[in-house]
Amino acid sequence: MKKVFIDGSAGTTGLRIKDRLSLRSDITLLTLPEELRKDTEARRELLNRADIAFLCLPDDAAREAVSLIENQGTAVIDTSTAHRTADGWTYGFPELVGNEQVAASRRIANPGCHASGVVALVAPLVRAGLIEPTVALTAFSLTGYSGGGKKMIAAYEGADRDPLLAAPRQYALGQTHKHLPEIKVMCGTERAPVLCPIVGDFYAGMEVTVPLFADQVRGGIKEIGEVYREVYGTGLVRFVHDADEAGFLSAAAFAGRDDMQLTVTGNEERMLLVARFDNLGKGASGAAIQNMNILLGLDQATGLNIGEESV
Repeated sequence: MKKVFIDGSAGTTGLRIKDRLSLRSDITLLTLPEELRKDTEARRELLNRADIAFLCLPDDAAREAVSLIENQGTAVIDTSTAHRTADGWTYGFPELVGNEQVAASRRIANPGCHASGVVALVAPLVRAGLIEPTVALTAFSLTGYSGGGKKMIAAYEGADRDPLLAAPRQYALGQTHKHLPEIKVMCGTERAPVLCPIVGDFYAGMEVTVPLFADQVRGGIKEIGEVYREVYGTGLVRFVHDADEAGFLSAAAFAGRDDMQLTVTGNEERMLLVARFDNLGKGASGAAIQNMNILLGLDQATGLNIGEESV
């Protein structure tokens, strides 16, 4: 039975991975007593005993954890930003990089939540030649507050919370969001988009929108949909032609799920590319477990919550 260790299981992503894996009988979950959670030597021991190690840590701590691993058989799935554009690491988005590349890797960088939506929407169009690498893009990303971690969750759910939290709040105002480097690299564009992340008063769910003018695309809604159908024929990402919910698209529609839905709307002059998923699912822990399943040679959806259309 394969042994799995979660380094940093006290954070939001780590806790969710731990909760999910605790329900599985096909792996052995290695754990540390609370008092040893930050003990370097205790962590070193389990990192090297594990067949697969999840890193749910700040960037510097994730780099340190990798330096502690001497066992060449230990595969690492890093959920931090530290290695997403690093040489020797596979970007853990199987639908784009291929299951084979993930399965063959010992170092996998789990994608960022906002980045997952932008990359899923833009990368196939650049590869197919529908969008030029020189394109100047904007992306709006609505997310539930759980993505901000324990401190933000406590702020939103506190009895005496700030009244400003009742309305959506835009953040990363300096255009230096930590997901921008991976978006640029994985989309294959010459510059990063203007990214507008917005946190709302709902626990989980994410909706990423990339608007396009017709002169930015070779083709239109029909051609974009054809590319998505071809690229996302298998896996946990699916294109649907019409996701309209009586004239609306809710950012909470995929809360609690581990798959992603893409759609295209608009008209012949202006189009909207939209990805909907759970910021803690396909945007974090669900993607990490999907990558683990592929590493173990299992069905990638094992232990995940997905819709029938993603099977």
